[in-house]
Amino acid sequence: MGKSVRKLPLWLKKRIGSGDTYNHTRDVLSTLALETICTNANCPNRGECWSRGTATVLILGNVCTRNCRFCSVATGRPSEPDADEPRRVAAMAEQLDLKYLVITSVDRDDLADGGAAHFRDVVNRCRQEMPDMRFELLVPDFRDCQDEAIDILAQALPFVFGHNVETVPSLYATVRPGADYKLSLALLRKAKERYADIQTKSSIMLGLGESQSEVIEVLQDLRHAGCDRIAIGQYLRPCKEAIEVAEFVEPGKFQWWGQKARQLGFSWVMASPFTRSSFYAEQQSINNALIIS
Repeated sequence: MGKSVRKLPLWLKKRIGSGDTYNHTRDVLSTLALETICTNANCPNRGECWSRGTATVLILGNVCTRNCRFCSVATGRPSEPDADEPRRVAAMAEQLDLKYLVITSVDRDDLADGGAAHFRDVVNRCRQEMPDMRFELLVPDFRDCQDEAIDILAQALPFVFGHNVETVPSLYATVRPGADYKLSLALLRKAKERYADIQTKSSIMLGLGESQSEVIEVLQDLRHAGCDRIAIGQYLRPCKEAIEVAEFVEPGKFQWWGQKARQLGFSWVMASPFTRSSFYAEQQSINNALIIS
């Protein structure tokens, strides 16, 4: 995986959020005792997103049953799903006047349905309060219950169905132990086949030691699985326990990757150093220059 990269280049330095909208977003999340991937994964875009009045909610607790080495979310034995969480997420959406909500979760291998019913309940409760709000789900791989989970989630359509492959297959044992590349592709394929007229989405991180040919192969695999949307971003070490960065990819190379993804047929592409799967997810078309600046 190579040695640790010394310091962040200039294009990877970002200001911390501030201002009235940022403070309001923070206070609403705190008051409702909601978790976000923004804080649990130490996302560098938190300041920008919260200053725009949006956040990616993390449901089913903040303790994961996996131990992915790119992630700073805590690992251990999670608590039982919180039956009041759907109400609180709906209250957050209403108080922030959200038009688009990205919902993600930790891996819940301890649950028979992998947490699918909780995703469904959160979406449906939000729709009761805000019928016109749109949703994007960023789900785990539902390792032992993919078919059941897909059936359960059908009760919450429509939504964008997202599941991240994260990295190339050769790095899974090091970066994403406990996951299976082919299983992730199978989930995206099953969702596309099961849900008519929905968009499927995935994401990959660069800078972990992957080769260009490996990334191209992943993009091709995703297209063969029917994946419509792709997010390509720079891996940044979120905590000292996480795996080290092997390379900082220059912004111009991300522009190249964006063009390559469009050539392969992805209908929605975001490729930039700060791209994350939920970053500007609400936009139907993306200007990469906006994200890099």
